[in-house]
Amino acid sequence: MGHIAAKDVYRKLGEKIDQTSVRTPWTPAFRDLLCSLYTPEDAELIIRMPYRPSTLERVSQITGLPAASLRPRLESLCSKGLVCDIWENEQYLYMISPFVIGFFEFTMMRTKGELSPKLWAELFQRYMFGDRDFLDANFGDGQIISVMRALPYEETVADTDHVEILDYEKASALVAENSIFAVGLCSCRHEKHHLGTQGCDVTLETCTSMGDGAEFLIRNNFARRIDKAEMVDILARSRDMGFTLSTDNVRQGAGFICHCCGCCCNLMHGIKQSGYAGVLVSSSFIAECEKSGCNGCGLCAKACPIDAIHIREELTGDLGTGGKPRKLRTAVVDTSICLGCGVCALKCKQKALQLKKRAQKVFHPEDTFERVILQCLERGTFQNLIFDNPNSRTQEFMRGLAGGFLKLSPVKKALMSDALRSRFLHAIRNATGA
Repeated sequence: MGHIAAKDVYRKLGEKIDQTSVRTPWTPAFRDLLCSLYTPEDAELIIRMPYRPSTLERVSQITGLPAASLRPRLESLCSKGLVCDIWENEQYLYMISPFVIGFFEFTMMRTKGELSPKLWAELFQRYMFGDRDFLDANFGDGQIISVMRALPYEETVADTDHVEILDYEKASALVAENSIFAVGLCSCRHEKHHLGTQGCDVTLETCTSMGDGAEFLIRNNFARRIDKAEMVDILARSRDMGFTLSTDNVRQGAGFICHCCGCCCNLMHGIKQSGYAGVLVSSSFIAECEKSGCNGCGLCAKACPIDAIHIREELTGDLGTGGKPRKLRTAVVDTSICLGCGVCALKCKQKALQLKKRAQKVFHPEDTFERVILQCLERGTFQNLIFDNPNSRTQEFMRGLAGGFLKLSPVKKALMSDALRSRFLHAIRNATGA
């Protein structure tokens, strides 16, 4: 394997990561971050790895490294969270970690090895929120596919004949269908802890996972195994503390449940800073306030983690004590960014706030395969999943050709539309055997 000049290796690494499902535009802050996390040798290997999850043998073939020497290097990268190992069909598949969900979370969940968590916290924060480049690259063109979605608190959904909460939107159902659970450091809270901006009084160990996701984190020492009872206890604590529950933006195979607060969660910070509601995809519900029952106490506005509720004062036309006009205070929900999580309704003592079914359907991909395909299509990187050998000149040409075609606005809009999306995904599944 030829060596890439040290002065170029981090720029090439940045370009490689930028071509995954989450865009990472090049900035000085991103270079500093990569230099802190990756050795030049790590960077060079990842640059030459295929884009798709691949067996050890395929990675060996594409990189030109013997499997025997490659395996320990990949395992070391997995322990750092820079590569993911996926257990499928009785073998591991290796893939480079995207930015999120990927090496941001895994880096800030690390508890072993030579660590620089304060430095990493500062670098991640500077890159994600020092300017708008990262947020604009992923959501500035109207993208609707994100990695996570909000879960509604079931008891806050209005009890009507026309409302049904599907199992994939119930935290209780996600827990019931799994038998393996883990908890680790919340990457966002760990970051804010080192930045001195954590405002919630909760342990850092709040990131819960299930099934294959839990096994990955346990295997690579990012989390500890827990039983179902502890998982349920953590969910109950989050309800009491008014945290928003969020999970994989998929309907099948969700691998984690996050316990998010407005003071720490980077996704919520992204919504508040950029106004891009799609940073955290909403549930199929939306908060509505019954004015006749609202006393304007403001508890809901205080509870909302993304400031989607404010209290409006209106003159009623009636005269109160002393002949002064009487004011009516009611909660008003900003429906353009409401997550449909129900945290506001949990805090409403008057029961004036409830979750109602959204009039417009919210799209949640069927599984991780669909989510990644659609993320890449929206962000102009889908061609890398088809022609995924970065070391082939022929595939480089085909990536450029396919990428140019798919970036055409009419093509992208057509493939993402309700009319063609399912047929497009079905065709891709058949072609890849997924």
